[in-house]
Amino acid sequence: MASRADNIASNMSLANFGKATELKQRIWFTVGALIVFRFLSFVPLPGVNPLILSTLYDQTRGGILDLFNTFSGGSLERMSLIALGVMPYITASIVVQLAAALHPSLIALKKEGEAGRKKLNQYTRYGAVLLCAIQGWFLASGLEAYGAQSGLQAVVDPGVMFRVIAVVNLIGGTMFLLWLGEQITSRGIGNGVSLIIMAGIVAQFPTFIGNLFEGGRSGSISPVLIVGLIAMIVALILGICFMERAQRRLLIQYPKRASARGMMQADRSHLPLKLNTAGVIPPIFASSLLLLPLTITQFAGNSTDTGSVGYDIVQTLNQYLQHGAPLYMLLYAAGIMFFAFFYTAVVFNPEETAENLKKNGGFIPGIRPGKRTADYLDYVLTRITVLGAIYLTIVCVVPEYVIAQTGLPLFLGGTSLLIVVNVTVDTITQIQSHLLAHQYGDLIRKARLKGRMR
Repeated sequence: MASRADNIASNMSLANFGKATELKQRIWFTVGALIVFRFLSFVPLPGVNPLILSTLYDQTRGGILDLFNTFSGGSLERMSLIALGVMPYITASIVVQLAAALHPSLIALKKEGEAGRKKLNQYTRYGAVLLCAIQGWFLASGLEAYGAQSGLQAVVDPGVMFRVIAVVNLIGGTMFLLWLGEQITSRGIGNGVSLIIMAGIVAQFPTFIGNLFEGGRSGSISPVLIVGLIAMIVALILGICFMERAQRRLLIQYPKRASARGMMQADRSHLPLKLNTAGVIPPIFASSLLLLPLTITQFAGNSTDTGSVGYDIVQTLNQYLQHGAPLYMLLYAAGIMFFAFFYTAVVFNPEETAENLKKNGGFIPGIRPGKRTADYLDYVLTRITVLGAIYLTIVCVVPEYVIAQTGLPLFLGGTSLLIVVNVTVDTITQIQSHLLAHQYGDLIRKARLKGRMR
């Protein structure tokens, strides 16, 4: 039998949406914040020649900078104030999460509740500032070096002062994006940082669609290939939506308790275990580790004399580690599977979960509380993580293979597709929860009005 919440959720319509004034204000605030983000992506750093940047950026395509450029919506390619985007914060957040699961003092801090969470968030922001300073310094130095080697004056006045100014501006841009994300979370529809990343990825979608159909019109891309590509993207989106919502629910039973009527009843609930517990972290880690050597070899290749032994080694590494190469695909798939198991083991602790169940009096039917429950949770989690790792590998490797075979500039790779679909589903869920809360508010007001009339 459907509950009152299910009935209300099934009766949601555009008319109910039109009455939700607060929700509309939150949506407009979110849209305005994302427009500000896109405007900032076109404001270049002080002292940089924006006309030369596209030529210099073409020399490093395929490296880790290309991944950062995708997540920042092309801001890195234009060397804007927000060129680093929110990637330093994401990296710092991942490092803090790993440290909080391994370091004893941080583990104790994590168990302190809200106060511990605020402290960890503060550490994450400090780490983001440090990463911004390091990445900004190397980015400014690399910009000067590329301009000097290629003969293109990308920096108007190179030197230490330019690097300091660039680092300060990049830190300010990233911190402003974090503040903007917090505003979207509190005053908008939620998931502020995730929405900023998704907006950066989706912003490049019209350009990709235009180039794709222009290639079909000019004859450089066959219509069959275009239809097949669209069908592949639709199939991947449907598969991601299905797999991301897939769960393995473990029945949890609690001892009998006295109800309001004096009867004894046993409470039952479920412990949901997501099929993909690690989320989008494994593809990001695997691609970053693989693209980092390629980026280093690209930098080294520009500073190495042609025909020398070092130049031949650099070219060989680039050949084996480029997108679509068999070695790259194999290492990419292996990296995704490894990090899927590694990050799942960090995020979900079976011993801690079993201990919490034991303290609250809950148990899995047929499994003894304590050590046996922890072993059973680890057994189930390992089995579903195998399916999750295979799913992530297919979603991320298939677009890479298509790009390598067709030569299409498919920016919407597996990692980007995972982020866009996950954030979209979460955003729709947030909107539905706001609508549900609005309808519950209407029911409460009507009940109060009837009580007063009586």
